[in-house]
Amino acid sequence: MRRALTWSTAPAALLALMLALLTAPSTAQAFPASAKQDVLAYLKSITGTSIVSGQHNKEPASAPGQYTQQVKDITGQYPGLWGGDLMFNAADVANRQSVIDQARTEWANGSLVALTWHVCPPTGGSSCAFDGGVKSSITDAQFNQIITDGTALNLAWKQRLDEAVPYLQQLKDAGVPVLFRPLHEMNESWNWWGHRPGASGSARLYQITHDYLANTKGLSNLIWVWNVQDNPAGGWSGYYPGDAYVDVASLDAWYKDYPSAADYQQLQAIAGSKPMAIAELGKIPTAALLDAQPRWSYFMMWSEQLKGDNTNAEIQTGYFLPRVLNQGEITLPSGTTGTPTPGPRTGAVTGLAGKCLDARASGTANGTAVQLYTCSTGVAQTWTVGTDGTLRNPNSGRCLDITSAGTANGTRIQLYDCNGTSAQQWQAQTSGQLRNPVSGRCLDVPGGSSADGTQLQIWDCNSNAWQRWTLPG
Repeated sequence: MRRALTWSTAPAALLALMLALLTAPSTAQAFPASAKQDVLAYLKSITGTSIVSGQHNKEPASAPGQYTQQVKDITGQYPGLWGGDLMFNAADVANRQSVIDQARTEWANGSLVALTWHVCPPTGGSSCAFDGGVKSSITDAQFNQIITDGTALNLAWKQRLDEAVPYLQQLKDAGVPVLFRPLHEMNESWNWWGHRPGASGSARLYQITHDYLANTKGLSNLIWVWNVQDNPAGGWSGYYPGDAYVDVASLDAWYKDYPSAADYQQLQAIAGSKPMAIAELGKIPTAALLDAQPRWSYFMMWSEQLKGDNTNAEIQTGYFLPRVLNQGEITLPSGTTGTPTPGPRTGAVTGLAGKCLDARASGTANGTAVQLYTCSTGVAQTWTVGTDGTLRNPNSGRCLDITSAGTANGTRIQLYDCNGTSAQQWQAQTSGQLRNPVSGRCLDVPGGSSADGTQLQIWDCNSNAWQRWTLPG
C-alpha cells in the first residue's frame, strides 16, 4: 500500500498514519558474514526488475552517516546502500576508523556497503587538499613511472595503497563485502589519475591497483567497481581495464540529470552481463528513467545534492517507487555462491570419470602440478577444505593455486605456499563447480580428458562434466 499512494495525494489522516509507521524503529535484519559473490549474485538477480537505493556520505569522517540520516528523516527509510570515502585531508585520513565502523554498522543493519577513495597522488604525502591534491595534474613522465614496476613512484603508489589495507582488512575479517570504486571518473581530467585512455593509461593504473590489493594483499572481499562519467566525448571503452578486473560497471551522471539512452547503451555494451550502476548522481531517479533503463542495479545519490537538488516530495516519491529497494528489503543468497561448505573437512576431491585431484608424484614443492588421477589412498590425494576458501594439501602444507595468479583460460593449476591471495580462492557452486572469483573461471580438466596425469587448468565456467567436483563430506 505504501507504494500505491503518492505523498502529495494521500489524505491527511492516512498520510499521518503512514509517517508514523515509516518512522517506527527499523526491523531490518543483520546481514551475515558474506562473500563478495553473494552480493554480486544478488545484484545480478535484481537486474532488470529492481534497483537498490544508495546515499553517499562525504567528509568529514567524523560524521560518516550524516547524509544517510537525512534520507531517513525525509522518507522514514534508510537507503539499501551506504556509501563512504577513505578521504584525503589530514583530519579525515586520521579518522578513517570512523568510516570503517560506520560501514560495519550499515552492513549489520541490512544495507550494502560502498567505498570510494579521493586519493592523493603518490608524488606527495598521504594527505592533501582537494584542490591542488586530488584535483591536480601530474606529468606524463610521472604517470609512466607510477605504472612501471619497481620505480620510486610505483613503490610510492603501493605504499599509498598499503595505508588503506588495514581498514579494508577489518571489513574482510568481519565478512563485509565492499563495492570498491577506486580511480573513479577516469575519463575526466579533474583528477590526477584520469584522462589517459589506452592500455598504458588510466586503465593500467586500475589493473595495478586491483592486482596489488586483491592478489598481493588478499582482499577478496572487494567488489571491483569500474567507473566513468557521462562525458559526451564518449570513448569510454578506451578506459576499460578488462573483464577480469571489473565486477560492476558504473556511470556518474553530472553532465545532465540522468544518463541518456545513448549513455545507457554505451555502458551496456562495455558491461556485457556484469551488473551496472549509477555510482553518482544529483537528481533522484524517476519511474520513467528506471522503466526505460532497467539494468541499473543500484544508484548512489551524492551527499549534499540529496537536499540541494531535490525537493522532499521528489525524494519521497523516488524512495517509494515499486522498483526501489531500501534497507530491510534486500535478501542476500544464503551462501550459494560463497566459500566452500563449512569445514575444515579432509579427504579426496573427486571429478571426471570418478578420478581424483592429485599432486603429481606426491610432490611437495612449489610448482608441483595438480592433475587428474585414478583414486587411491595416499597423501597426494588428500585435501582439506578450508573455511577461508582454500583447498590445502596437508602432506605438503601447500594450497591449490593458479600459476602466476593468472586469469586467462588455460592457466594451469599447481601447489604453492598458502598465501591468502585470490589465486588460491575456490568457491563451491551448487552445480559442483569450483569457481575462482577473481578470474571468474572454474577448475577444469583440459578437453575433458580423463587420462591419468592430465594437469588441471581454469576455464570459462560451463555445464560440462569435467567441471564438476565432489568435496570430502
